[in-house]
Amino acid sequence: MNTEVYDHIETVLLTEKATLLSEKLNKYVFRVRPSANKLQIKRAIEVIFKKKVADVNTANFAGKKKRERRADFGRQASWKKAIVTLKEGEKLDLV
Repeated sequence: MNTEVYDHIETVLLTEKATLLSEKLNKYVFRVRPSANKLQIKRAIEVIFKKKVADVNTANFAGKKKRERRADFGRQASWKKAIVTLKEGEKLDLV
């Protein structure tokens, strides 16, 4: 099997909002690599979980500044979130 698909998905985001999306709208939220595009994310979900994907939405988040009052401030890493909609009848058991 191609191990490249495992490089695109980092983790599942299990928050209150993500849980509501999965229960009501059959959407699941994943933290993905910033370089992954929608087609790569769709293929990765279909290969890893063996489910049919209807749609993928992505959002980029900038890393937050830390210790801003000094000249040598740091920054958290920027990251990307993917909201994956599964086709009718498909369901993921994440917990």
